[in-house]
Amino acid sequence: MSNYRALVLATLALAFVVVVVGAYVRLSDAGLGCPDWPLCYGQPVPAQMPDDLAHAKAWTEMGHRYLAAALGLLLLFVFFMSLRKRQSRSLAAALVLLVVFQATLGMWTVTMLLKPALVTAHLLGGMAMLALLVWLALQQFDFVGDPRTRAVRLPVLLGLVAGVVQIALGGWVSANYAALACPDLPGCMGQALPPMDFANAFHVLRELGHTGEGELLPREALTAIHWTHRVFALVLVAVAGWAALKASRIAALRPLAALTGILLLLQFSLGVANVALGLPLALAAAHNAGAALLLISLVVLNFFAFRGLRPFR
Repeated sequence: MSNYRALVLATLALAFVVVVVGAYVRLSDAGLGCPDWPLCYGQPVPAQMPDDLAHAKAWTEMGHRYLAAALGLLLLFVFFMSLRKRQSRSLAAALVLLVVFQATLGMWTVTMLLKPALVTAHLLGGMAMLALLVWLALQQFDFVGDPRTRAVRLPVLLGLVAGVVQIALGGWVSANYAALACPDLPGCMGQALPPMDFANAFHVLRELGHTGEGELLPREALTAIHWTHRVFALVLVAVAGWAALKASRIAALRPLAALTGILLLLQFSLGVANVALGLPLALAAAHNAGAALLLISLVVLNFFAFRGLRPFR
């Protein structure tokens, strides 16, 4: 294995860890464990605090920052090696620009006190980085041409788009602490259509827990956020499931299609379990990891479909 390929794969693995740890930071309510940036209470290492919980949250937040910094350095190495090898230079450059943007969003997330729009954008930036790294990693391997895989370009593209929309909705749920706004299943507070306030729910430029006018965010808005994510999960199952089914009809893509279908069902099951069990932290973090894995599988399917390649000889 070439050094460049190994570096790209290592960077991809670290990017996945950063995304999952970032979700854990958010879910464990440690996003403001360090109220300043890039240091923590003015120090590079969190000092001992009288409150053990506050100390743990500070370390959780700083641990994520250290991992993100390491990822940024690896991406710089990837970029410089791509220049030397004269391959995938545009994609490597885009990744460097994206990690700089991600760092800026990370700073704003802290200094602007977890504004939902910034928290969600930070999540989407991490997922975009992961997707681009998957594409870059796949470019480092030699695959056999197979024009038959192009027949599923539309379904797998729609599956990917649906996956991205659902990740954005899930990020909005988490950023607004609306994960338990509908505590029952299959309805919401015993109704298929509970009282909902969509105007305030999806008002982007507002403070956490408040409407655009500065008033407290009503329960109906949180319900609308959660309900929308839950309903679109059914859309994702239908669209991504259709994409996996279409891909399974091509022998070369059958293993990838099966993996996508398994991840899709696992992710849906984790979402149901989170509501049924009251959002335990480990299960909620697993739901975020599942979203990242499902995204990866959909990106891989798109790579082979749009490049007219087959993954196996």
